[in-house]
Amino acid sequence: MKKLSNLALGIFLLPIKFDTLIIRFGGEIGIKSEWTRRSYENLILKNIKKTLTFYNIKPKEFLRHPGRIYIKMEKPLAASEKLVKVFGISSLSPAIETTSDLGAIKKRSLELAKEKLGENSKFAVRCRRVGSHPYTSMDVCREIGQAILDGLADRKLKVDLENPDAEIQIEIREDKAYIYSEVFYGPGGFPLGAQPKLVCLLSGGIDSPVACWLVMKRGAPIIPIYFDNYPFTDETTLKRAVAVAEKLAEWAIGYPMKFYIIPHGPNLIEIKEKGPERLTCILCKRMMYRIAEEVARKEKAEGIVTGESIGEQASQTLWNLKVLNEAAKMYPVYRPLIGFDKVETERLSKKIGTFEVSTRKAMGCTAVPKRPATRVKLKNILEVEKTLDIDGMVRRSIREAKILTLSKK
Repeated sequence: MKKLSNLALGIFLLPIKFDTLIIRFGGEIGIKSEWTRRSYENLILKNIKKTLTFYNIKPKEFLRHPGRIYIKMEKPLAASEKLVKVFGISSLSPAIETTSDLGAIKKRSLELAKEKLGENSKFAVRCRRVGSHPYTSMDVCREIGQAILDGLADRKLKVDLENPDAEIQIEIREDKAYIYSEVFYGPGGFPLGAQPKLVCLLSGGIDSPVACWLVMKRGAPIIPIYFDNYPFTDETTLKRAVAVAEKLAEWAIGYPMKFYIIPHGPNLIEIKEKGPERLTCILCKRMMYRIAEEVARKEKAEGIVTGESIGEQASQTLWNLKVLNEAAKMYPVYRPLIGFDKVETERLSKKIGTFEVSTRKAMGCTAVPKRPATRVKLKNILEVEKTLDIDGMVRRSIREAKILTLSKK
């Protein structure tokens, strides 16, 4: 996703006035069956409208074409900054609309070039056409390129198709043409709401928010659950988790996000009293899965998402993950990060805007054993769990849960 720079934002202050926003859909959507593609495109349009309404941006008109939405509006550049967080959008471009007449295209292209190209700049002209016209795409590139060289001869411009400083792009569709120079990249994927809800275990650290975002990208709204391990953690950890959830809610405008805070400390006290220290993390996580299943049942979700990856922590060896899975009886456990390493996860965390919040100073869980078991046997876990009031712990956790609504209507 390309961040809107100060330079790009400054374009809006220049004499050239964009009047259209071009929205392009993710490539995956284009290869779906006609019915599925149409339903996904309808959902993207619905989510676009929700986002524009939330930010009080009022479009004038929506024009739909295969793989495109053209939005007529006064401030397409400002809208781009908001719509880059709408899943299903692959890219956006603030543009100038004109007719498909070559003379009109030359005139408006030269106006844009005057704003974009400085002295000694290298540029390229690109053209894409749909429909029948008395010229080819190559004709357009040559004509517009020459018009810019002649019209801005004092700037000593050069054409460079391989490594230009800027591009003047022209999209011609039937009797209209759209001229632009910026492409801002969205997240792609499928529109939010295309898949059922999923419950997500959200710790507030680096990994779990990325896992949440990845399933959102595939169209699934999320219900984050934070397990509050107080007195083994403090308020800083809770505040960080809430802040991370709020960041994720920015990607879900129009889908108010329920955020469950589960008082897990009492469960952890009982686990530590009755189980061997080295099994604490596995017993703790298995309880989390059971509670998450109850939330999923209550919220009519279709599965549980975690930020676990192979070997990231002692509880995440393949042996231990197998034992964790056994605790989930009703719903599947999804692990989007299963093959990610930490560098890959951090890179994506920075891209989606959660890294800065996730790395805020917060108290780590003091219940973690000094030498946690890395190859747990299920029979040993089951023996310990016979001593625990598991059903009572689940009921108490759900009964005492706090639910925040992170509304982005």
